[in-house]
Amino acid sequence: MAEYLDRIGAGNVLLTKEPLSFDWVPPRLVGRDSELGELASIFMGIEGDGVSCRAVVTGNVGSGKTVLTRRFYLDLSTKLEGRRKVTISHVNCRNHPSTSQVLQQLALSLDSGHPERGFSSGEIIQGIRRNLKAHNNHLLLILDEVDVLIRRDSSDLIYKLLRIDEGQEEGGSVSLILVSQDMTLFTLFEKAVKSRLGASNTLTLNPYGPDDLVRIARQRYEASCRPGSVSDGALNKIGSFASDAGGDARMALELLEAAIRRTEKDGRNEVTEDDVHPSSIREASVEPSQVDDLSVHQKLVLLGISRRLKKADEVSSGDARKLYELVCEETGMKAMGYTTFWKHMKHLESEGLIVRRTSNSNRGRGRTQYITMPNTAPAVLEARIERDLIG
Repeated sequence: MAEYLDRIGAGNVLLTKEPLSFDWVPPRLVGRDSELGELASIFMGIEGDGVSCRAVVTGNVGSGKTVLTRRFYLDLSTKLEGRRKVTISHVNCRNHPSTSQVLQQLALSLDSGHPERGFSSGEIIQGIRRNLKAHNNHLLLILDEVDVLIRRDSSDLIYKLLRIDEGQEEGGSVSLILVSQDMTLFTLFEKAVKSRLGASNTLTLNPYGPDDLVRIARQRYEASCRPGSVSDGALNKIGSFASDAGGDARMALELLEAAIRRTEKDGRNEVTEDDVHPSSIREASVEPSQVDDLSVHQKLVLLGISRRLKKADEVSSGDARKLYELVCEETGMKAMGYTTFWKHMKHLESEGLIVRRTSNSNRGRGRTQYITMPNTAPAVLEARIERDLIG
């Protein structure tokens, strides 16, 4: 009876699922030693009373921003043990997008009995400061996806937190780490906030390369599965797919978990290359109707790329430019200049219609960008654009 439930907990491959979670923090981060070192240099002197630090961390989705900050504050807490008392508060501004909600989370991290209503933001901030001083405590506040808060409520809360010790005899109450996938985050701040944060305290994470993504998949597999249960071929394929998706470590974890699930379902004890498939959810994330809102030349750029990607796995940026010029000639349009062409490419990427990766050039010392289309079918886009522009 209910034999189908026997596969749950069978453990042919999987021993524990926790390391496959986005929230799991490995003991050592893959490919981020330099970035952790940079963050440590920004926080130089934090062990001393009266010292506050602040940092801005940006990077694309899946570049490891959240796990980097979590690994940093766990290591920092260990380093400061017995030297300075530090309380960590990590608030995701997408889940708590208003000033009042963020402040409530801060107050609760210091006092679980803090009332939900009845105080202004200024009163709560000063209450936080009094609590910190009364307990000889320092608050390290990480505001994740902080751009959501800023676009909704401006940067007023950031400004107030940066000035929390102004007019007081003692300082060093709060340190800040602001995290966002918006590379232009620093430009969103008012001048007064920029000067207090400091442009030199900004850390940008580059996308993971294919080798790092393979190492990340291997690290998670070794922490969650039976030894020898995931083949090298499967790990290499995961790294390749995630690299083509813009160096997204989250996709690597999704692909690994899905491959393990397929293997367990079939009752097998080894994940092979054939078990790794592109995420159907991500493939469905781009609808062909999205091209309808593009400008004429954006459609022409995409048409040239789509034609090539029907027959090839990727196209270089140089070839994409040539293909665009050929399509312009075919349709009797004058090709836009190089700068405008790249603006169109960036727009197509922001819409999820194409994905770009950078690779060392085989000739000279330059770097070449390669374009893929993992989120939709090139032939479908080609037909839709041709129907619209060519008839």
